[in-house]
Amino acid sequence: MIVQQEIEQILTDQFQPVALEVVNESHMHSVPANSETHFKVVLVSVGFEGKRKVARHQQVYGALADQLAGPVHALALHIYTPGEWAEREGAAPASPDCLGGSKAEA
Repeated sequence: MIVQQEIEQILTDQFQPVALEVVNESHMHSVPANSETHFKVVLVSVGFEGKRKVARHQQVYGALADQLAGPVHALALHIYTPGEWAEREGAAPASPDCLGGSKAEA
């Protein structure tokens, strides 16, 4: 739970989110039990107003550079402005099932 908490703290400090959800999805992948390697991030911030999706993603990747260089293998980003989040009625897409590693062999 340490990596997840680090991600939450960094995103909170840097983006002052209106909504933030960090989900450890490692259990859905071919990794050891209790891993913290695969995360889904739903981040809603006024700071994304007027920015294209690529720029938003670059901001988040920059903020989480240390985690991405270390323990985090995969990061699914769902990044919205408050208006976009309201249009989605507060719902982010579900993550697909993993087909990598030994799961593809089953």
